[in-house]
Amino acid sequence: MIFVIFDIDGTLVHSNKVDSQCFADSYKTVFGQSFPSIDWRDYPHVTDDTIFGTVFRNHFARIATASEKRKFQEHFVANILAERERQPEAFYEVPGARAMVDALCEDDRYRVGIATGGWQAPAQVKLGFVGIKFEEMPAGYADGNPTRPHIIRKAINQAKTKYGKPTKIVYVGDAIWDLTTCREMKLPLIGIRVNGDLDFFTERGVEFVFSGYQNLEAFQKAIESVRPFN
Repeated sequence: MIFVIFDIDGTLVHSNKVDSQCFADSYKTVFGQSFPSIDWRDYPHVTDDTIFGTVFRNHFARIATASEKRKFQEHFVANILAERERQPEAFYEVPGARAMVDALCEDDRYRVGIATGGWQAPAQVKLGFVGIKFEEMPAGYADGNPTRPHIIRKAINQAKTKYGKPTKIVYVGDAIWDLTTCREMKLPLIGIRVNGDLDFFTERGVEFVFSGYQNLEAFQKAIESVRPFN
């Protein structure tokens, strides 16, 4: 059994940073402070927990209370839903993503999971926008997990508990932090670049890179063939 773990933003759902702007706008509304940057490379770890915590500590010189964090998360989710209503084209499926996930879930050779730097509530809202059935999947989210390796290990441990030890684990992601995490964890990476700039990954040594999931056979071949980073 091969355990295939998907990132969400830019990998299954694409939003052209609309969701990132929702994050910043929610912070301004809830805390009255301008959010410094939505270039997630500016933060020590690209997870909602770390990004939010870093900015909050810089502004208020303390850790946010549970109620403050919850209030922000609720506003963030509401903001995403409102933006989806206002411009439904803003959150769209990476071509073929839902069909690919369904095909892998129906194939006994594979098990599918989710590992994203986003918090659970907004992440599941975005998966719902494109009709991906996430409820039964092993998953790692940013809630209480400060780094991406923590998040991926959470999904892997859930998969081991549910299915037993996989013969191989493959991660599918779209961003530079997916590459650095897979290098750190020595996991195979399949790259997704929805805008077609495949060389972003190929020039960095990623064996298999796609702009979408339209070719089931080619993607399955990549899952079988991709090798971990040394």
